Amino acid sequence: MASTLVNLVKKVQGITLTRAEKVAAASARIFGTHIGNGLQSGRKELRKNLAGPQYMSWYVRPIGKTDPLFEKPNEEDRVTKLQRLSRRGKTTPKKGSGKRALKKK
Repeated sequence: MASTLVNLVKKVQGITLTRAEKVAAASARIFGTHIGNGLQSGRKELRKNLAGPQYMSWYVRPIGKTDPLFEKPNEEDRVTKLQRLSRRGKTTPKKGSGKRALKKK
């Protein structure tokens, strides 16, 4: 493909770009790729995943961990549902008292 240096020289001299060069430039704009000229540009470092403080600042920290007065919105509903199920005997069995464990005894 055409290099950016050649494109710059052609634009300065007033020479129009070839069809292949125009397509290469358009695809580079659309897909965010780089038309290189063989020199190191540092784009590889910029494409790496974030690490350290940048990574931590990207995500919002959960409120429940930092604020002791914060109550989970569905916690009360969950507790009442578990109580209702336990009255009917539909809760999960305690460890070691399931069907399979009782068969072995």
